[in-house]
Amino acid sequence: MSHPCSLTARLRCERCGETMTWNMWIKGWQLGLDAQHVIGIRMLRISAGGAKARAECRRMVAEKLVAGAAAHAAALTALVNGKGVEAAASQALIPIQRTVRANRRRLGRAG
Repeated sequence: MSHPCSLTARLRCERCGETMTWNMWIKGWQLGLDAQHVIGIRMLRISAGGAKARAECRRMVAEKLVAGAAAHAAALTALVNGKGVEAAASQALIPIQRTVRANRRRLGRAG
């Protein structure tokens, strides 16, 4: 029997009782780091103004809509198939991670 203050207890969802694994936390953390990198580069590009800034703003909005819809669809599919909350969250992260990583590569090259 584990102690109630164990790591598993702290990572347990209060609503449904499921636990989140470290893998999910690490993926979220890496996504946050990558997103901050992209935000910084985009801020520099947008603050410079001009055609590149306008194009980056349009692209940013369009990508968010597409990635958000893909994440929603992936999570919904996992839940409908009975895979649980953690699987749904993991599947929802995939299209967002893909978009953020692509932006990091693209903006890093264009720097």
